[in-house]
Amino acid sequence: MPAAARRLLSYAEYLAAEERSDIKHEYIEGHVVAMARGTMAHASLCTNLAVLVGAALRGRPCRPFTESQRIRIPATDLSTYPDLSIVCGPRMPDELDRHAATNPTVLVEVLSPGTAAYDRGEKFDHYKRLPSLREYVLVESSRMHVDVYRLDERGEWVYRGYGPGDTVPLSSVGIGIEIAALYEGWEADSEARLPTPQRG
Repeated sequence: MPAAARRLLSYAEYLAAEERSDIKHEYIEGHVVAMARGTMAHASLCTNLAVLVGAALRGRPCRPFTESQRIRIPATDLSTYPDLSIVCGPRMPDELDRHAATNPTVLVEVLSPGTAAYDRGEKFDHYKRLPSLREYVLVESSRMHVDVYRLDERGEWVYRGYGPGDTVPLSSVGIGIEIAALYEGWEADSEARLPTPQRG
């Protein structure tokens, strides 16, 4: 006899469960998925990123938020927690979720073998539906490399990669991040982060 299908949650049910949970969960069209746990390399890169971006944006009209800030994409019914987001101007909350921002200019994910395919593919497809988004940044934890996708004036996403010795320009917010500073104190992961569970 086949197993019963997992019941889909309403967004209100997801928010109530998230308030009680010790770990973060992603919500996509009624499915709730636990976010993968991070490694020391991932934590180191996230910390450096927040410090560098925060310092570079000081006195500017854009603010960085760490992975505690939930981002909601109403067009695809996804709520998630990017490793870093940058919001310019007033933060615009979602109609269903006052704690979730809907208008990031820049989103950053720190990759691992267990999450890279999702972050590069399906998740980016969701993020593209945010009208405010201008740059999507992928930071690798296994080597010193950063990928940046920028929305050009024709509405097309243009890719450029950066490595040792480079400065990563975040053109949409007028700052640059040195690769050497971002990876200061970093040691490559010896094992992958836990893979993201499949939606049930």
